[in-house]
Amino acid sequence: MVIIPMSPVANQLFSVVLGTQPCQIQIGQKSTGLFMDLYVNNALIVGGVICQDRNRIVRNSYLGFIGDVAFFDTQGTADPFYTGLNTRWKLAYFTLSEITAAGLVQ
Repeated sequence: MVIIPMSPVANQLFSVVLGTQPCQIQIGQKSTGLFMDLYVNNALIVGGVICQDRNRIVRNSYLGFIGDVAFFDTQGTADPFYTGLNTRWKLAYFTLSEITAAGLVQ
């Protein structure tokens, strides 16, 4: 598991290498929750996915992303809100072997 550093900013776009994949992640806070777009090599993998506590973002290997990402609440089980990003809510990348070891079928 790798923690992806973020800023407590309502709308942000940043680049990060996850595994060997050059990724761009766009996060946006709306009144209905925090949402994410994930790109690999500038190609959209998933868009407009709601970010929930301990709920994988990509979920399906056929989308072409190796591994998965998920937010988790360090103080409970609430869904993420931008003001607590990187402190209360962490974004983590999980390799395929970590997903398999945890029994989370991909």
